[in-house]
Amino acid sequence: MKKLNKTAREILEILESKGFFAYIVGGYVRDYLLGISSTDIDICTNASMKDVLSILVGKINKYHSFTMRKKELTIDITSCRIDGEYNGRRPKEVFYTDDLKKDLERRDFTINTICMNKEGEIFDFLDGIVDLKRKIIKMVGDPQKRIKEDVLRILRAIRFATVLDFKIDNVLEKAIKENAYLLTNLSGYRIKEEVSKILLSKHFKKGLSYLKRYGICPFIGISFSNLVYTSDLCGMWAQINIKRELPFTKQEKKNIVKIQEILKVQFITKEVLYSYDLYFCLIAAEILGINKDSIHEMYQSMPIYQRKDLAISFFEIQEVLQIFDARKVKEIENSVIREILNGHMKNEKEKLKEYIFANRSRWL
Repeated sequence: MKKLNKTAREILEILESKGFFAYIVGGYVRDYLLGISSTDIDICTNASMKDVLSILVGKINKYHSFTMRKKELTIDITSCRIDGEYNGRRPKEVFYTDDLKKDLERRDFTINTICMNKEGEIFDFLDGIVDLKRKIIKMVGDPQKRIKEDVLRILRAIRFATVLDFKIDNVLEKAIKENAYLLTNLSGYRIKEEVSKILLSKHFKKGLSYLKRYGICPFIGISFSNLVYTSDLCGMWAQINIKRELPFTKQEKKNIVKIQEILKVQFITKEVLYSYDLYFCLIAAEILGINKDSIHEMYQSMPIYQRKDLAISFFEIQEVLQIFDARKVKEIENSVIREILNGHMKNEKEKLKEYIFANRSRWL
């Protein structure tokens, strides 16, 4: 088993030297036991955030926990607490406690409650290791109640089952099916975030099968049939019918549309490469089952790659035909580009002028 991260150990030692207890808890410990590298470390302590701020350099985030970054690590420190009644996805109030086990009982899944001290010793109060060995996603407490507190836990359960290639506990599975309708009110941001993590997993088909099996898709506004894996996230989303507003960036939206347009064509030619660029064509080729080497070869043999490569300018086309309708000139320009890309004409200025003049009756 790999060694405990040096920086994390030092932070635990500093907190303990000031008279507080401190443990690493959650995803880092889970991944540590599974032999998976992690750069996100959560630390739980009985120190208040005021105490932590006086000891370490960092800042308090909007979730009232202390965040610090060191090299590639993101470290979050929280005070042990007990959640009160929930309002939406957040508790109305929290109560701080010195009881570590009480803090762990408010967490979502048993595999995320395993703790580790500065010596690398493991503490497991809620049988998380048992479920880790069984490869089971099991809710802490009553799944019906915990899902109603925070419906995001449904997608998190499916995401963990997908990424870790685990199964979902039968009791949790029943609760998910019965409460899937609550996902209607989940924010588009959270839906996009969790589904994206599912899509990028090598076990994505498992996650998608859970979404279908539990009847979740209508409530999060997506539908799909057979997806082909591609490491590009926009390439994965391009294969999904999105029926609700999700917070994609302008660039992500453009990328998704480009890939979808290529997929509709179903094949890739030099004209398609010219219009959509090599990168998007390679993503589409992967989805369509087209050999990528053939796409690279085609790209290398292209006589022009973009408008600036064309040997004749927009104004020279106007001059040849003595026309000034910009839309008509653009139409002629596109026709010339197609001829060049398809090998029917060389990209030489005088030959292009001759071609345009000889075919002027087509456009005038």
